[in-house]
Amino acid sequence: MYKKAVSLLTLGSCVIFVAVLCAMGVNAAWLPTQPVYQLKLELKEIEEKAGKEQAEGRQEEPGEPQQGGQELGDPGSVGIGIVDRAVSEQRIVDYTVMEQQPLYQFSDEELEVLLRIVEAEAGGEDEEGRLLVANVILNRVNSEEFPDTVSEVVFQKEGSVAQFSPAYSGKYYRVEVSDTTISAVGRALMGEDISQGALYFVARKRANSNSLKWFDEKLVFLFEHGGHEFFK
Repeated sequence: MYKKAVSLLTLGSCVIFVAVLCAMGVNAAWLPTQPVYQLKLELKEIEEKAGKEQAEGRQEEPGEPQQGGQELGDPGSVGIGIVDRAVSEQRIVDYTVMEQQPLYQFSDEELEVLLRIVEAEAGGEDEEGRLLVANVILNRVNSEEFPDTVSEVVFQKEGSVAQFSPAYSGKYYRVEVSDTTISAVGRALMGEDISQGALYFVARKRANSNSLKWFDEKLVFLFEHGGHEFFK
């Protein structure tokens, strides 16, 4: 009798849980991809904001200077495409030429890979540090020297050496993608690039001496940000 009562209670709880999910319009298949869904919402919001800014710009009086963006690090700098210059003082995005659509169109699976690897590699960095890691991955996708998809780039091996160690250490699968990472990846997908063309990065404090020797002898050092050094 006791076991039967427990079974009925368990079944009742399951029925209530399913009913709540249905009432909220939540599909169980959607739950694991919430970061991708959130990223898509953010990209849509950015596109709408860019369109509004462009429309307002066209309504300005002739001869009136176009309103520029913000500098990286400004308190009001949010989202993407709202910066004119990166830390290198290189011009990045201007409202007058900014596309209203993301420069990159990836499947949900590819977006999930990008979000996870950025979180795994740069979860301890600030948003610009995460943006830089996303830039490097996209630079590789665009380079003839590397594979053509995000997944192939992230899981690429040279011999037995993984190009992105978290993809094989298990960290890639354990991370929880944060809002900061979603924002950084969104900025990268919309075309914000502060990487100066970097194709490699390394955390010198954590790398072994053989790896560092290869970076220092074979590559061109570009700059350092947070805990990473960037090369091409």
